Amino acid sequence: MANDNLYLALTSGFADLQSHIAIQTLGPTAMSYRYADLLGRCAQIANLLSSLNLPAGSRVVLQTEKSVEALITYLAVLRQGHVFVPLNPAYQAAEMAYFLADAEPAVVICKSAQQAAIQQCLSARTDVHLFTLDDNRTGTLLEAADRQSQDHAVVTRASHDLAAILYTSGTTGRSKGAMLSHGNLLSNAKTLVDYWQFTSKDVLLHALPIFHIHGLFVACHCALLSKAKMLWFASFQPASVVQALPEVTVFMGVPTLYVRLLNEPALSTDTANGVRVFISGSAPLLPETFSQWESRTGQRILERYGMSETAMLTSNPYSPTAGKRRAGTVGKPLPGVSVRIRDANGEIAGAGVIGAVEVTGPGVFAGYWRKPEITQREFTEDGWFKTGDVGQFDEEGYLKLVGRAKDLIITGGLNVYPAEVEDYLNALPGVVESAVIGVPHADFGEGVVAVVVKSPEASVNPEAIIQTMKATVANFKVPKAVFVVSDLPRNAMGKVQKNLLRERYQKALTP
Repeated sequence: MANDNLYLALTSGFADLQSHIAIQTLGPTAMSYRYADLLGRCAQIANLLSSLNLPAGSRVVLQTEKSVEALITYLAVLRQGHVFVPLNPAYQAAEMAYFLADAEPAVVICKSAQQAAIQQCLSARTDVHLFTLDDNRTGTLLEAADRQSQDHAVVTRASHDLAAILYTSGTTGRSKGAMLSHGNLLSNAKTLVDYWQFTSKDVLLHALPIFHIHGLFVACHCALLSKAKMLWFASFQPASVVQALPEVTVFMGVPTLYVRLLNEPALSTDTANGVRVFISGSAPLLPETFSQWESRTGQRILERYGMSETAMLTSNPYSPTAGKRRAGTVGKPLPGVSVRIRDANGEIAGAGVIGAVEVTGPGVFAGYWRKPEITQREFTEDGWFKTGDVGQFDEEGYLKLVGRAKDLIITGGLNVYPAEVEDYLNALPGVVESAVIGVPHADFGEGVVAVVVKSPEASVNPEAIIQTMKATVANFKVPKAVFVVSDLPRNAMGKVQKNLLRERYQKALTP
């Protein structure tokens, strides 16, 4: 059987580049990691896992701060043929108890400061190996790995074998574990490297977390597969990122990072001149941010669309010959990916019709970990995954996301898509961004409520916004109440947590 282990593809060619710098960390404890360093340490951790005599395909949970050693641990888990389960280091004990019970890992790697809490979560399990790993290159994992050989035979895995379980962000309800295979992840990485034209001459500025698909499977995979160097930030520091841009050819970020970079006086066409592409994802990029970025840097951000369950699905064009990058859209389906819209009547819709986004392609996951009923419900009879997003194609095939199906507001029997109302609100003077939600209403079932963030110097009047909106959109779309706040609640990847807003304003329209 051919060995389709993702590790082999990601590290192919490392041996020929052993003395070259693969990752350069920035900050007070700057370090250079050669390809030889990655290979050697990865083999040691893989041998450590092998010495534990774990069952085939065991889950390895990692909940640590961002570090190159955490990335190497991911590669080692792949190399040994086990299943990697990254978790947000911000999760607290109660949350971790759920994830550990659901994933049933054989190995857990955590921060030293969390060791006691994790041990408590695992008190009923005597078969779990617990290690620590801190962002200063210390911990029991590395101490144990130091005693292992740097010779290791890569474990054979088939394309369909499980490589990772990625828990959904859990903005509503309990998080579910998306099962991603070696083939899912490799096919998507190859597509992105080709479509975004990555080469070994690239330098990727990495300032994203690595417990999420964006920072780990998109950014790191593209760099490793193309043998591009990474400039590594343990955390996002706007001033330092701008200072590093002249050394960089690719930058990936969530919209929040772009907003913060725009607040840096040093950001200019000169500092950004050497960057061949700025990529945004994980949350909607406001058209205003797109325009401001182009004005400041002379470059149009490339917005793309993907999910934990599917990896990347669509992208605005990289090459000018393929078309323009359009604000407010996530581009066209990537090669090998198919996207369709299903309207309210259950029919496949054409351009201009808003409906449910369904997808198929080699990156789409097999299903949710130990949740066959939910998995079956989330796929159509002909095998397309129901993303839960609502969108529409324009006449040229660009996809615009209107919102999440769960965020759809039905008021008096009429559908209101929050993103449409938000677009109008965001264009009003003094409004930085907005979130539109539906809350209980005695007469209409649900009523539209807007939560807006104003710019510091602006004076924003809620009643004036309502009157302006009445002259702009159909009356049933007009917010019945507007609340002005300093910021919107977000999850770790910058997505607005509308579930928290619905809880906060649940009684806003009830007597």
